[in-house]
Amino acid sequence: MEVQTGNRFQIIDLTSQVEEELRRSNVRDGICLVYTPHTTTAVVVNEAEPGLLQDMLDKMRALVPESPHYRHGGDGNAHAHIQAALLGNSAVIPVERGSLLLGTWQRVLFLELDGPRRRRVMVKVLPGAGE
Repeated sequence: MEVQTGNRFQIIDLTSQVEEELRRSNVRDGICLVYTPHTTTAVVVNEAEPGLLQDMLDKMRALVPESPHYRHGGDGNAHAHIQAALLGNSAVIPVERGSLLLGTWQRVLFLELDGPRRRRVMVKVLPGAGE
C-alpha cells in the first residue's frame, strides 16, 4: 500500500488498511507482517490516543534531535535514520479466526520521520501450519 505523509514528523494509524489486506488474503489463522522498506520510517504497535502520539513524536525529537553535527552526508536527515533504527521497520501480529490479535488499545502505526513523502508499506499475511 502507499502512504502519503503530509508532515516532517507524523504518525498514521494503518490498522484499518492492514485489516483490509488481511480480509483480502482469506487467511484465518497465521501471522501478519507489516513492513516499511524506507530507512527514515518505522512501524510500531501501540495506542493511537492523540496526546500519546504527540508525546511519542516529541520524545523522538528530544532523544535524537536534528543537528548539523552528525557524520551522515546528504540530506541532513541522520536523526531520522537513527530514530527509525530505534523504533524498527516492521511489526508481526498474530492472526486468529481472520482477525488481527491486537490488544484493546493497540493499533498498527506508521511513523514518518523525514517527510512529507510518498511511502510504501508492505503487508504480508502468512497462514499457520494447519491452514
